[in-house]
Amino acid sequence: MDETTPRMTNLFLQLGLDAGEQDIARFIVDHQIPADVHICDAPHWNDAQRQFLAEQIKADAPWALVVDQLNEALHADAMGHEAGPR
Repeated sequence: MDETTPRMTNLFLQLGLDAGEQDIARFIVDHQIPADVHICDAPHWNDAQRQFLAEQIKADAPWALVVDQLNEALHADAMGHEAGPR
């Protein structure tokens, strides 16, 4: 059982991405997606990352809240908000 605390830095580690504050901020700015693209359908994910995100959302798992926060951040440009981690 994974007892890692769901937070943005740990989500990035789960996804195999650099998880420093600047790394996360840069990723979010560099990977903005259109409003009509679901986070799991974004082109920058590999299959394992896409599957992890989809499973967390579908299961309404503890990670779902953090995935939702990432989703909002990745759609910030499309929604007219400033992009960045919460």
